[in-house]
Amino acid sequence: MDIIDSTFDRTIALNLKRLRTEKGLTLDRLAEYSDVSRAMISRIERAEASPSALVLAKLCAALGTSLSAFFSDADRPVDPLSRRVDQPVWRDPETGYTRRSVSPSGTGSAVDIVLIRFPAGGRIAYPPKHGAAELRQHVWVLDGVLDVEFGEESRQLSKGDCLFMPVAEPHVFSNPGATDVTYSVIIERAP
Repeated sequence: MDIIDSTFDRTIALNLKRLRTEKGLTLDRLAEYSDVSRAMISRIERAEASPSALVLAKLCAALGTSLSAFFSDADRPVDPLSRRVDQPVWRDPETGYTRRSVSPSGTGSAVDIVLIRFPAGGRIAYPPKHGAAELRQHVWVLDGVLDVEFGEESRQLSKGDCLFMPVAEPHVFSNPGATDVTYSVIIERAP
């Protein structure tokens, strides 16, 4: 059983504010770019609201970053070993899916590995990610069945199947089964 990091809302708040400031964006401008209300962004930055995966995806797209890069711990010393006990786990309050950041952060690697546990009947639609054209992902199902839609494509993945797809295109993940699906997303940045 994964332990959800109760300080993650604070980490999200700090990372969002840091990235927004680095990009020179006001709350209003980020709200305009992301289609997330200024009030919601402000509440997230104050750790008063736990954003859903969709809201985070919209904010990351507007900031030109991936969810993996967003969740990386900028304050943690670089270590090529990522022990399971230290891997941050985030739970989407809307869908209930959990996201474990497996890769060691800060190493400069062009690959990020994420482990997802997606509840039965769950569905999430990710918007286009502007500025993410150099990102690609492998979706590897470890247990269960996952439906994936992207572009004009629609695929059903079963245990052991792996799908290569761009990150920038809008895409939908859904779990049509009666049990959780576990899958890994391996995100690759083009050289």
